[in-house]
Amino acid sequence: MEWKLFADLAEIAGGKEVEVETEPGETVGDALAALVAARPGLEERIYDDGELRDHINVLRNGTNVRADDGLDTELDAGDELALFPPVSGG
Repeated sequence: MEWKLFADLAEIAGGKEVEVETEPGETVGDALAALVAARPGLEERIYDDGELRDHINVLRNGTNVRADDGLDTELDAGDELALFPPVSGG
């Protein structure tokens, strides 16, 4: 499964795309744990005391997982995952 990372998360991870090992039926949380295992520098930026920070957005196929089952959302083959911080500007 491939994660697409944006803004400073891509900088911390050393790239905009990171491939992780996950299987259909696993959860977004499992895929996120695999991402952090592969790129440990992300942990401090996306987690606060082991919980996903409120301002970090996790998308599965373009939809924020908070609209589904959160990190317990099950993965299907071919899903696209994205992780990005809030974006501001003017």
